[in-house]
Amino acid sequence: EPRALAEEFGFTLHLRTRGEEVRAKRHARAKAHRWVVERTHSWLHRFRSILIRWAKKSANYLALLHLALAIITWRHALPG
Repeated sequence: EPRALAEEFGFTLHLRTRGEEVRAKRHARAKAHRWVVERTHSWLHRFRSILIRWAKKSANYLALLHLALAIITWRHALPG
């Protein structure tokens, strides 16, 4: 069961049961929920060398990916 497994690892699932309709409409002041993966991909798309793979060797591409993620982490760790 996915719900029990997610609860065991401390995750919150956003799954509807089969046949359940969306009953409550989003409030005007409520923000839309953006998935973590979508947000991370949008941050990675800012780096041209990651968006279009220019590196021929996979090790170079992996190094650029790690560098981009380190820069993203550093930017979001700064206060303000």
